[in-house]
Amino acid sequence: MTGSTRAAILSASIVLAGPAAGLAQAPIEIRLGTVAPPKSPWYRMLEDMRQEWTRVSGGRVVLRILSPVGGERNLVDKMRVQTLHAVAVSGIGMPAIDRGISALHTPLLFQTYDELDYVRDRLAPRLEDALSKKGVVVLNWSDVGWVYFFTRRPVRTPADLRDLRVFTTSGDAETETLFKAAGFTPAPLEPSDLLSALQTGMVDAFDVPPLFALLNQSFALAPHMVDLRWAVLTGGTLIDARAWARVPAELRAPLLEASHQAAARYRAQIRKLGDDAVIEMQRQKLQVHPIDEAARKAWREQVDKVYPQIRGTLAPADLFDEVLRLLAEYRHQAVTR
Repeated sequence: MTGSTRAAILSASIVLAGPAAGLAQAPIEIRLGTVAPPKSPWYRMLEDMRQEWTRVSGGRVVLRILSPVGGERNLVDKMRVQTLHAVAVSGIGMPAIDRGISALHTPLLFQTYDELDYVRDRLAPRLEDALSKKGVVVLNWSDVGWVYFFTRRPVRTPADLRDLRVFTTSGDAETETLFKAAGFTPAPLEPSDLLSALQTGMVDAFDVPPLFALLNQSFALAPHMVDLRWAVLTGGTLIDARAWARVPAELRAPLLEASHQAAARYRAQIRKLGDDAVIEMQRQKLQVHPIDEAARKAWREQVDKVYPQIRGTLAPADLFDEVLRLLAEYRHQAVTR
């Protein structure tokens, strides 16, 4: 048999047998973007998801974690044009898709994580439905942590903060509007510019979960923290519906469950590390400034004035009202137990 004859027979056998007899089908790659630092618990949660997706799908679906330059709004833009297929974002980036999540981030609303869990668990179906209508599937909900103000000089009251320039993320019009309504001076910049802005005096204050301030060492340039839980920040892992549709139907439920379980495994760790970060920063000369009842009342009064700016503007009125109703329901149940 000549070489040309053998080649012809081999070619014919591949055609007759179909694609399965040729090259194995390439795995489906899902590119997921995040701004979470690689050693952070949020990044480790995504790594957990990545491993579980490979295991659950038998290697048919591969999650690739990327850290593009830019903030969360930039990640959302990249997902829209399919440069990324999925994103892990907080309540800073998510409102660029749908503003519903902002109802959970109202300043001085929640006092405990138990309150947050009660409200978020019951609000989640409505948030997920709203995001679905925008072409996005929620893979999981996650915590970012309590947000505190870090400042270059001591702050205890809203009046103290009004004298400072407060960092906000460029493109985050919601937070900028809120700060202006509260009488503060927002300084919109890219997150990557925060450290240099603190060094040059362009920014005097910023509000983040303590673990972020520890990981990027920004607290060293703003070594004062107000002992006030300004707000709670939540987040989630989202995938564009077009990319999700590429995943075989029989794998979607198992991959969704794996995503839920990854978030659940890291929830307690993220919450604990937030508290631990404050202790560690205090060891590194962070000064935590307690506030008395008079100062707490002043913060409360300042926030009450901007609630009308939040309801119906930063967050949909119906969701804002539902969050307040669920929170009141939880607190009533807690008192009557």
